[in-house]
Amino acid sequence: MKFDHPKEELITSTEQLEGRHSLRNCTLQAMALKDKHIDWSAYEIDNTAFLGCDLSLEEELQLRKLGAQIYPPPTRRLPYDPFRKWLYTWEELMEADEVDGRSRDLSIYRHFSYNKFNPTINEALWQRIHDHSIDEGLRQLLQFNEQGMTQLKCVGIMGGHSTRRDDPFYEITARTAMLLGQAGYFVVSGGGPGIMEAANLGGYLAEAGEDALQEALGYLRPAPHYTSEGYHDAALKVLDRFPDGALNLAIPTWFYGHEPSNLFASHIAKYFSNSIREDTLLAISLYGIICAPGSAGTTQEIFMDATQNHYGTFNYYSPMVFLGRQRYEIDTLIFPLLKQLAWGREYYDLLCLTDEPTEVVRFLQQHPPVKV
Repeated sequence: MKFDHPKEELITSTEQLEGRHSLRNCTLQAMALKDKHIDWSAYEIDNTAFLGCDLSLEEELQLRKLGAQIYPPPTRRLPYDPFRKWLYTWEELMEADEVDGRSRDLSIYRHFSYNKFNPTINEALWQRIHDHSIDEGLRQLLQFNEQGMTQLKCVGIMGGHSTRRDDPFYEITARTAMLLGQAGYFVVSGGGPGIMEAANLGGYLAEAGEDALQEALGYLRPAPHYTSEGYHDAALKVLDRFPDGALNLAIPTWFYGHEPSNLFASHIAKYFSNSIREDTLLAISLYGIICAPGSAGTTQEIFMDATQNHYGTFNYYSPMVFLGRQRYEIDTLIFPLLKQLAWGREYYDLLCLTDEPTEVVRFLQQHPPVKV
């Protein structure tokens, strides 16, 4: 049996409607259309959907008669927009909520926590649609080709969320990320504190250089842990001192919403679903994963990435770099185990163990992703 795979198009602005007469296989998302006085009968409506669009009752009736599928926005106020069109920024997440005065980030987390384990069907649907919108935002940012490769050379950095800002591996990770940014890679992290913050900090300061990194660390170390007084303010001092950082990406989740999203990512793809978030973070990091010391969560991500490599799940074998000989060769034996697992496989030569940031960059440059 042969299946038809029509090309579908996402439309998010009225400018995209100009000069066209067909909306066949199109989805219109989060558009304010009520006052545009559009004559929908002038368009071909075939497999056409309206997601979260503001429509008058007359327009909705007309479009339904023409065969359109309409999914209206929520009838009750939510602290998040399920149909958002782009990724978050830290400024958006930190701005005060109109109702309770808390940050938007905290309001969404508290809303999510209230029915985390038993969401209503509507709440579950809004969360899934929201996370799909984040997927779409990532696709727009990273620009995948037909083979699944991204235009941006993504390198993901994993590690412990509780690593302090005065821990040696915080600085080592930040320097590694800075060097990666300088080498043309796009730094990605899980978006939280600890090693994740160090990764985004280094990516952010890639164009500023080593002196800027040392100055930034001087601001951050007096508030070393995310529970420390002044933790958030210290990050703001860095941003105030270096306002024009390089582009980099964070992919956090409200599942771990008690951990603050760090402020050094230019783009934040925040998910409700932690499983989707983790898999996505690893899947897009086709130019490599760097594993700094971490605990159970980092270990889980290591074997998730090894599984993606083992079976070539995302069309490429990608390098895996372990930043920390003591942690990964002696304390846990994770690196020797993965070398044994990878024996005879394509990704065997894509495994590296080192303590040196410069060696991380050199290895990734010498070992680009391999097409399955």
